[in-house]
Amino acid sequence: MDTFPEQALIENYLDALWMEKGLSANSLASYRRDLVAFARWLVAQGSDLLTADEVLLQNYLADCARRKISSRSISRALSCLRGFYKQGLRHKRINRDPTALVQNPRLGRPLPKTLSEGDVERLLMAPDVESVLGLRDKTMLELLYATGLRVTELVDLTLAQLNRRQGVVRVFGKGGKERLVPVGEEALAWLDRYLGGTRLELLGARESERVFLSQRGQGMTRQTFWHRIKHWAQLAHIDKPLSPHTLRHAFATHLLDHGADLRVVQLLLGHTDLSTTQIYTHVARSRMKSLHAQHHPRG
Repeated sequence: MDTFPEQALIENYLDALWMEKGLSANSLASYRRDLVAFARWLVAQGSDLLTADEVLLQNYLADCARRKISSRSISRALSCLRGFYKQGLRHKRINRDPTALVQNPRLGRPLPKTLSEGDVERLLMAPDVESVLGLRDKTMLELLYATGLRVTELVDLTLAQLNRRQGVVRVFGKGGKERLVPVGEEALAWLDRYLGGTRLELLGARESERVFLSQRGQGMTRQTFWHRIKHWAQLAHIDKPLSPHTLRHAFATHLLDHGADLRVVQLLLGHTDLSTTQIYTHVARSRMKSLHAQHHPRG
C-alpha cells in the first residue's frame, strides 16, 4: 500500500484497537480500508482526518451512496469512524467529534428467502413415496408447507398434538406459547398414509410419541431433516438459497399472495408482534412487482 501523510495515524489506531479488543486480522483489514478510503477522499477535498467536520463527513457518506455502496457498508464505515474519532477525543488530538450528530443509514430488514409456488410444487414432488424414507419426507414437507411450522416444531411434534379428525395441529412455539394450526386436506391425506404404515415400519418394536422418526426409529433432529430438504431440493433442481425456514417463508408469502389477512398469518405463524409478520407483505409486494414487470405489456 502506498503511503500518505496519515497512514501512521491509522496504523497506531489499529494497533490500539487490536490491543483493546483483540480483533481478527480480517476485521482490522476492514477497518483499515474504511479509514484509508475516508482519508483519501478528504485529501481530494483539501482536508484531513483530524480537521474534518460534520459537513465533510455527511458529504462523504452521500458520495458513498451515489456510488451505490450499500447501506450496510456505509453503516460499517461510519461505525469505524466513530471509534477512530472517540479515541481522538480521548487523546486530545481533536476538539470535536464529527460523527457525534451523524445518524446511521437505515438498513431495512432483509427480505426472507422464499420459493415460488412452482418451486414448492417441484420440491413436494421430489421424494420417492414408494420408499419408507421418501414417504416420511414427503409427509414432513407437505405438513411443513401446509402449516408454516418452524422446523423444530415439526420434528418435536408428538401424536398427542395431532387432531386428525378436526384437521388441526396443536403447536407449542417459542416461550411455550400454544397455537392451533389447521392442516389442509392434502397434508392430512399424506399424514394418514404415513401414520398407518411407514411410521410403524420405522418404529419397529420400539415406543415413541414422536410423529416423525429417524431410520433407527428415534425422534428426528432438525439437522437431519434439514439435510433431507437440501437433498430433495437438489433432485428438484432448485438452485435458490435455502434455509431451515424456507417452507415457512413460502407458506406465509403464498397465503398473502392469495389474499390472506395479515393478522391471520400472524396467528398461524405464532408471531407475538404483528411487525414481525409484516416483513412478508414486502416479499409479496416484491413478487407482485416482479410479475408485473415480467408480464405487463408496459412493465
